[in-house]
Amino acid sequence: MPSLLASPLVDLDTGAVIAHPAFVEPGGVLRAAPLPMVLELPIRVVLAGAGALTPLHEALRRAGRHPREAILLITGPCQEHERPLLKVALDGLRAIGYLYGFSDVGSMGPTLDIVTDTAPYLVALHPELVARIPGDHRAAAVARAVATLARGIGAHVMAPGVEHEAQVATIRGLGVRLANGPLLAPGPDGRVRVPLPIADESAASAMLGPRVQELLLPAVTLPAEAKAEEAVAAFGEEPTITSVILVDEFQRPKGSLDRSRFLLSFATRYGHALHGSKPAQRLADPPRTVPRTTPAIAAMQAAGRDAARVYDDLVVTDELNRCLGIVRVSDLIRQVTSLRN
Repeated sequence: MPSLLASPLVDLDTGAVIAHPAFVEPGGVLRAAPLPMVLELPIRVVLAGAGALTPLHEALRRAGRHPREAILLITGPCQEHERPLLKVALDGLRAIGYLYGFSDVGSMGPTLDIVTDTAPYLVALHPELVARIPGDHRAAAVARAVATLARGIGAHVMAPGVEHEAQVATIRGLGVRLANGPLLAPGPDGRVRVPLPIADESAASAMLGPRVQELLLPAVTLPAEAKAEEAVAAFGEEPTITSVILVDEFQRPKGSLDRSRFLLSFATRYGHALHGSKPAQRLADPPRTVPRTTPAIAAMQAAGRDAARVYDDLVVTDELNRCLGIVRVSDLIRQVTSLRN
């Protein structure tokens, strides 16, 4: 079977290349473009145990790359009796720092219950399934089912082998954000050109408001392990800072410090002594994240789910769940109000 990774992985909403194909040569040399990278990995290698994965780990080490820079796209079916072993192996890869996904989901790859049980980062549709879209309503139904499952478990969906603009329009409508293929291959200038979506000018669409990426403000971030006194210093640098977002080494949000609540913890006589040298994460709330393509109305609904935090900043994330910035609820209110006037 030809490789699913013959071209870069592209975000259909923005046209951005979010990952480059990579492979390990027989001699153990890693061939990879700038990070992040995606590598295909046969499931038989995963099931063979930790020793079989040593060449992969060693190739990354010699290239000066870290497992967190790689997404492993696992190819091939998994038999029912292999399921416990697969779960253990994937837990080990996750602990090392790899992200992983499955290929051919919805066709010749792992069953949907295995996908659900192992919680992958990425699920890739079978190329032949994508090739039959949009002319075959049965193929579209399978792709829709996989996309719905992926949303339920927090995974991203990839459509490999895209060749025609009609395919792009259809998979967009199914909720698929990531794709690759001849249509999305970089041109002579190295740029990827994604066909624009058909504008939806219906009254219902207009009333959803702009996407939150249009209201984006830079986020003040600190490492997830930062001390509380570092957050105090960050708030002290600028009085207009309303939040500090704690992020991990991948820039994924792990905690949110609201200015008022956080500084109130230090307002007591012994507040600094109690909290200053301790991790800021102790005083953080879970980050309230919204994808950057979320419409203003939907973001408002997300903000209102927790009455105690209704005015907390929302953290805007990209397709890799990295923090892009924040959007303030006051800005959302102004946008929604303007829609109704």
